[in-house]
Amino acid sequence: MSSPLAPSGSGPITDPAPLSLCAREPRVPADRLVADMVPPPRFDSVRFSTYIPDPNQPSQTEAVRVLEGFAAGLDSGGSQGSGKRRLFGFGKAPKKAPAGPRGVYLDGGYGVGKTHLLASLWHATPAEPALKAFGTFVELTNLVGALGFQQTVQTLSGHRLLCIDEFELDDPGDTVLVSTLLGKLVDAGVALAATSNTLPGKLGEGRFAAADFLREIQGLSAHFRALRIDGEDYRHRGLPEAPPPYSDEQVTRAAHATEGASLDAFSPLLEHLARVHPSRYGALTDGIKAVCLTGVHPVPDQSTALRLVVLADRLYDREVPVLASGLPFDRLFSDEMLNGGYRKKYFRAISRLTALARDAGTLTDPR
Repeated sequence: MSSPLAPSGSGPITDPAPLSLCAREPRVPADRLVADMVPPPRFDSVRFSTYIPDPNQPSQTEAVRVLEGFAAGLDSGGSQGSGKRRLFGFGKAPKKAPAGPRGVYLDGGYGVGKTHLLASLWHATPAEPALKAFGTFVELTNLVGALGFQQTVQTLSGHRLLCIDEFELDDPGDTVLVSTLLGKLVDAGVALAATSNTLPGKLGEGRFAAADFLREIQGLSAHFRALRIDGEDYRHRGLPEAPPPYSDEQVTRAAHATEGASLDAFSPLLEHLARVHPSRYGALTDGIKAVCLTGVHPVPDQSTALRLVVLADRLYDREVPVLASGLPFDRLFSDEMLNGGYRKKYFRAISRLTALARDAGTLTDPR
């Protein structure tokens, strides 16, 4: 098989062969799923002090104030049991558990810094890392699948704080599962914090017959004090539009020239994602320094699209730049998808892949 040619026929590519996501089939033990429930690398160093509120959006400043009080109220010296936790740091610890919500729920659009604030809360909470858990909603449901419901309850009941990023309910089974799980954790004294683009009372709308599960959805809502965070997507404030795709030759050359880069054609990668459980997408990207894709095209169906959303989240968490040829990322999903029940997931994926595409600009020579 001949070597791939460089752009403009400038000769074969002789750099070492890049990695391939399609060649990876990771196996993730259950104990790693628990150990990995910490803020992703992108948010290792974030703190409340590094969050820069938009002066035109007072809700952002208010969210920082409330969350700082929330963290201060989670006294690491307190004993287990919901009656000995202060959640918002107001006054002395009550003798009995408050009747109100046991957590905070950050609701807002894309790129207003919700995950930054959630990770800052995790870092600010005065407890050992082993007593705090941070994961996406998908990772939480995957943990239940790996450990079983009772073992998950036992494992997380000893925690002071559970942070759930990207809280979304996509089917009735998840609604009942999460409602029951969080209820048991609250009873055990675990404080909750979550982010989403949907208010807790509206979770599930447009995806399934939410009215049939209203009791469970309202039960979830009762666990949280909702904080609305307004603002524009910070990833696009004052920044240029997402770069147009590169050529196949440019992407291939960049993959060969970049240590730790992967190179895959888009269609085979989508097929491979169907064979790897989404709980392993993080492990799929272990050690990858850049993802190079050729032939990006619209995803063919909703199941494929949702798997791609999870991969985009894991790449964004790990700050892995994405260099691609084919169509730009804002054309990945059909109008029907962008107007359907999962539209918020798709817009989030577009926003994040666009940011990673900008990050990939240094991988190749200027056009």
